Amino acid sequence: MAKVTKNIVDKDLRDRVFTLLWGDKDVSEMTDATTGIQINKINDRQYGCILTDLNNVHRYVRIGAIVAEERDDMTAEELMQSEIDAYQAKQNEKAEKAKAKAEKIAADKAKREQERMEKENA
Repeated sequence: MAKVTKNIVDKDLRDRVFTLLWGDKDVSEMTDATTGIQINKINDRQYGCILTDLNNVHRYVRIGAIVAEERDDMTAEELMQSEIDAYQAKQNEKAEKAKAKAEKIAADKAKREQERMEKENA
C-alpha cells in the first residue's frame, strides 16, 4: 500500500478538527445563531471572525489548526505533554516573579515608611 502524502494527511487532520468544532456544517461562511458572530473560512488551515474587544475596537481573530511534525524522539502524546508542561512551567515562573515583585514593592514601601517615621521623630 502506498504511503499517503504529508499534505493530504495534514489536510485530513485539520478537516477532522474543524468538523469537531463546527459539526458537518459547510463553514465557508457561517453565523452563530446565539452570538451573531460570523465565522469565515480563510484557507484550509484557518477560519476567522471579527469580535469587539473590551476597548470597543473591532478585532480579527484567527482560529487555526496546526499539525505538529512527526518526531522520531517522542510520541505525539509525549510531544503534547511536553508542550503542556513547558506552558505550565512558564506560568509558574511568571507567578513566582510576580510574587517576588509584589514582596519587594511591599518591603520597599515599608522601608520608605520607616525612614519617613525616623525623620519625623528626629
